[in-house]
Amino acid sequence: MPTHRELFLQHVAQTSTAPLAIEMVKAEGIYMWDASGRRYIDLIGGISVCNIGHRHPQVVEAVKAQLDRYMHLMVYGELVEAPQVQYAAALTRLLPASLDSVYFTSSGAEATEGAMKLAKRVTGRTQIVAFRESYHGSTQGALSVMGDEYWRNAFRPLLPGIDHEEYGSDRALERITEHTAMVIAETVQAEKGVRKAPPGWMERLRRRCTETGALLVLDEIQAGFGRTGSLWAFEQYGIAPDILLLGKALGGGMPLGAFVASRDRMMTLAADPVLGHITTFGGHPVCCAAGMASLQVLLESEAIKKVEAKARLFEEELKHPCIKAVRTAGLLIAVEFESFEENKRVIDRCLELGVFTDWFLFAPHCLRIAPSLLITEKDITEACKVIREVCSESE
Repeated sequence: MPTHRELFLQHVAQTSTAPLAIEMVKAEGIYMWDASGRRYIDLIGGISVCNIGHRHPQVVEAVKAQLDRYMHLMVYGELVEAPQVQYAAALTRLLPASLDSVYFTSSGAEATEGAMKLAKRVTGRTQIVAFRESYHGSTQGALSVMGDEYWRNAFRPLLPGIDHEEYGSDRALERITEHTAMVIAETVQAEKGVRKAPPGWMERLRRRCTETGALLVLDEIQAGFGRTGSLWAFEQYGIAPDILLLGKALGGGMPLGAFVASRDRMMTLAADPVLGHITTFGGHPVCCAAGMASLQVLLESEAIKKVEAKARLFEEELKHPCIKAVRTAGLLIAVEFESFEENKRVIDRCLELGVFTDWFLFAPHCLRIAPSLLITEKDITEACKVIREVCSESE
């Protein structure tokens, strides 16, 4: 009989020619176990998905309870489903008053797509300003605003009217005009290797959008839910977006995305045409139940208050001559090496020693760290010791 790994390589569509292809059989908290019984400290949490770890008991309980009631009933937006209603209400209570309407999707990329349609509908404009080395998903529309020509070029023609500018630049602000429907920006550029905007730029971006009538879309699909040290990363700039994109940690380990705006704006998708935006599985009741439970755990645990101290511990523990820099936005961390080859060597060797990590899409020379916010100081110290030891092997 072929092994699961062999069947995976033969029958599961591949996203690269060299997948990790490790068969995982269990995950709990900050740990994962493979089929051979090896335990891994998970330093990436499903790429910023598992902000409270794997299979938190309260999330598992919420999922089981919802399974006993119902699963899928009808396309999104027709029936009153308590998990959707309760989660949307909970989210809006934690957001500025101008963000009081949640459109649930199945993923972050779908949230990007919905925001693009909403901005065009609200403004009657079509032009979009996006940023180089930003990631917003891989669908055709999201790919069109993705900030890297290497990935875009293979799938042309893409959407017209999109201007890619340098994140944090004055020129980008100048390109926002009365013809601009929306500006889409990550609050922290994650896939670029954790890059923040220059001081004052986010505030100026907000003002420029207000002046021109362009909608500001902030992508917090990776940065949201406490990842950067506040519940929402935009809070650190004292601004609010017109549309907020959520995903990843939104579902507590289940597939869920959302775009959030004002109810008045969101209603433009409800008529002329009716069903102007529709999804079958968006806001799936089981996913919403999991997300709601995950949010409650995050808030009750006060994990967000401890993010900065844990980030500092990572910085202190990741000192080695082969490490060129460590950039942090809370527990979204990039560890920079000389080259992709050196980074890949460290990643592969760490895997052999039971530390699970990865690299960044637009910064392949940087090692990704985005663990559960509940990671302990002991686990941080243990994982960083392994990384340092692997670095020393190349000396």
